[in-house]
Amino acid sequence: MPHYSGPLLTRALAQALLAARDAGAAIWTGSLDLGRSQTEARLEADAWHWQGRRYPYPDALRDRTIHYWDGAGFAPVSRYSGALIKLVPTEWGAPTFEIDGIKMLPTSKESPIDDARRKVGLIEPRGKVVLDTCGGLGYFAACCLEAGAARILSFEKNADVLWLRTLNPWSPDPDAPASDGRLQLTHADVSQAITGLADACVDAVLHDPPRFGIAGELYSQAFYDQLARVLRRGGRLFHYTGSPNRLTSGRDVPREVARRLEKAGFRAQPALDGVLASKR
Repeated sequence: MPHYSGPLLTRALAQALLAARDAGAAIWTGSLDLGRSQTEARLEADAWHWQGRRYPYPDALRDRTIHYWDGAGFAPVSRYSGALIKLVPTEWGAPTFEIDGIKMLPTSKESPIDDARRKVGLIEPRGKVVLDTCGGLGYFAACCLEAGAARILSFEKNADVLWLRTLNPWSPDPDAPASDGRLQLTHADVSQAITGLADACVDAVLHDPPRFGIAGELYSQAFYDQLARVLRRGGRLFHYTGSPNRLTSGRDVPREVARRLEKAGFRAQPALDGVLASKR
């Protein structure tokens, strides 16, 4: 799907535009792409102009929500099809996303891009073919591209998440010149699609599944056996687990993951908020 190139507004940003107009400013300077770049908008009494287009000042926008121009007005970047999925602004610029109010990326201490960069660094992607099992907003893929990966095979099951990516300027576009043809993004359930991949066809794996209660199949022994099959000997895997509360869940998910990975043929150890493993 083509990526959106229009303005993105939050409530605070809309208020800043109105405050500048009310102060008599003719030009407002700021970011209309969630901090990716700085730009200027020309202000008039009843509208503002940006990149040759005229936009109305928006009515009250929703809090904790990013809005895009849909041709008639500024609409929330959210969809509901069995679950409410929305793009959520952060203080870091790069947004996170939520599914039914559950935040899918850590953002309390650092940018989700910086968080992804540290995790991607564990698999040393330069020159490698990387399997990105659960693409999400594409931050793992973006960091792999930045680090010089030769090719990224990325899978995302949820069509609404893929739509969020087209509206998020921090999500890599497989068709953009910057990707140089190295990112292959596939709309598919990786638990099924992985059976179509050849043996030892990837050099490294990034596995960032939803929590166990939502996608237990992505924590199964059968799936870990498939990861071992497609990964070459000596290849690295980072598996995000988070830090689930053992007192409330009654489970030690990182330890369970490490045990299953060992059974599949990996050496596994805790790393960051997950498990780092290498294929024996």
